[in-house]
Amino acid sequence: MCGIVGILAHNGTVAPGLLERATQSLAHRGPDDSGTVIVRESLPEPMEVGLGNRRLAILDLSPLGHQPMQDPQTRNWIVYNGEIYNFREIRGKLEEAGVGFESNSDTEVLLKAYGHWGEGCLDQLRGMFAFAIWDAPRHRLFLARDPMGIKPLYYCSAGQYFLFASELRTLLETGLIPRRLDAAGLVNYLAFGSLYDPITLIEGIQSLRPGHYLVWEQGIVRDVMYWDLAPGKQQLATPAGEDTPTQRKTLEDEMHATLDESVRMQMVSDVPVGVFLSGGIDSSSLAGILTRTGAALNTFSIVFQEADYNEAEYSRAVAQKFGTEHHEILVSQRDALEAVPGAFLAMDQPSIDGLNTYLISRQTRAAGIKVALSGLGGDELFAGYSTFHSVPRMESFTRVWEHLPSLARQTLAAAFTLLAPDSDQNRKLAALASGNGRVLHPYFLSRTLFTQKQRDGLFSSRDVHSIERSQRPLRENLSRARGLDAINRVSYLEARCYMLNTLLRDSDAMSMAHGLEVRVPLIDHRLAQKLLALPGSWKLDSHTPKPLLVGALDGALPDQIVHRRKRGFTFPFEHWLRDELRSEVETALDRIRHGPLASILDSQGVSQIWQDFQQGKTSWSRPWSLYVLQRWCELHSVNG
Repeated sequence: MCGIVGILAHNGTVAPGLLERATQSLAHRGPDDSGTVIVRESLPEPMEVGLGNRRLAILDLSPLGHQPMQDPQTRNWIVYNGEIYNFREIRGKLEEAGVGFESNSDTEVLLKAYGHWGEGCLDQLRGMFAFAIWDAPRHRLFLARDPMGIKPLYYCSAGQYFLFASELRTLLETGLIPRRLDAAGLVNYLAFGSLYDPITLIEGIQSLRPGHYLVWEQGIVRDVMYWDLAPGKQQLATPAGEDTPTQRKTLEDEMHATLDESVRMQMVSDVPVGVFLSGGIDSSSLAGILTRTGAALNTFSIVFQEADYNEAEYSRAVAQKFGTEHHEILVSQRDALEAVPGAFLAMDQPSIDGLNTYLISRQTRAAGIKVALSGLGGDELFAGYSTFHSVPRMESFTRVWEHLPSLARQTLAAAFTLLAPDSDQNRKLAALASGNGRVLHPYFLSRTLFTQKQRDGLFSSRDVHSIERSQRPLRENLSRARGLDAINRVSYLEARCYMLNTLLRDSDAMSMAHGLEVRVPLIDHRLAQKLLALPGSWKLDSHTPKPLLVGALDGALPDQIVHRRKRGFTFPFEHWLRDELRSEVETALDRIRHGPLASILDSQGVSQIWQDFQQGKTSWSRPWSLYVLQRWCELHSVNG
């Protein structure tokens, strides 16, 4: 696990000290080692390629794992962030083909795999990764990101330079990129509380999408999708009319075997591995599967002094059931509140989430753990959210609604808007009823932070081009999900939208701020595609939540865990914004009228959101999102 950066000067040179400063900006991601190289060998002049790496040593702790790493046979160079869990299997294949190795690192395996298979090496990999290879014989740069988007990778062109890095902030720190807001990114942020790949909040910087690779060659950039989460028709597990009890049992057993394989595989490490244990189904399942291996297991849970937020009884029950070495991290609400400034500094892009991950990562790393497994992704792939019930119902409503005469729709929508109490939920329902095509799909409405009407009130002017560009990622994901059944369509959209752009991005930024590697075995890409190939109806049960995941434990999960009321891991923001943080947030929102957002956001619209919160008409997340945006722009000197 590392942080990587690269600067390709294709009509000039890399300025002295620039690569070193950019690499140093990633020190928190890799406290164990640092390396840079300027490649000039056999390059047409004037041209230079600078590669930098900060290393968090997990596999092969020796100096042989140092990066940037060169393959002496091909002369290729690599910088790499991530873990390839099946690297020993890949190494065996390469050794059978006569390829030799000097280290025990997965970095060398990845470098040799590219030298042997080229782009085809991506088909061999199971893991989380973002890497760059300078292909010396062909004078080309090859970038790739893992299929599920667990590890980030940003890139941009700036005059004679092409740049990439693990963090957007590193690209800004080079001084080569103007700190200008991307209007389409701002639209996405206000819509969902996060930025939607490939768009970022900074004009000119893009995020490489999951399951994509990018090639730079002779100044031409080519972006290619090599894998998608949605299975093809030939991969669907049960063709129409062939769903029998025997076949279902066989397919569920295959899925459970893949789940077991994924969890066990992700324990590969030369340092101790812990498990984040919340006491929910997802993390409890990880603990249960791992204890079947007979390995000693360390579990970590945050427990609160305040009873309203304390879930210690559940995590303790799981730890006792599976016999783990359990560690409780006692946190007061004051501790959590005091962590807010540090979490802001760790934010690579603005997000309304992530404080919980920041806090547990800090405490877990302080306990001496470098690697932790998380149950992230269980809700998205095993149908744990309420959206798996509500969105299909909204789809059905929309189909019926669209067949009503236009006048009837307008009259009923107007009546609902007039008579329904003013709340976030009712505003969304009104938007669905009166959308007139502005609502792309009910899923996006379910995840909406500010409705379209609210966003119209927040923006000083309506930039039609930016709005259209902000919707491209939504349209692309929706297009790929249309061939799936209603439940699997929600699963695809949750994985490619909320999970990718909020949960995974926050998890990476907040954990790596403390030099902690977080692994997410429930979203192994082979497991994920197998799950989406199964009928969606198998994933919902009126008696048992997430039946496919619970079934994988063969009744080993305690009933109090399986049937407990679902509850997110949250902090009392509602209270904070009315008490401890009120003055801070109010003052920051007032600064919007004078800062980088002044020319974009309408100050009266911002004030209205704050008033609505004070009057109980909207939740804390709306003003909080504006506060986060303002603070992030201030911290990074971003211009409107």
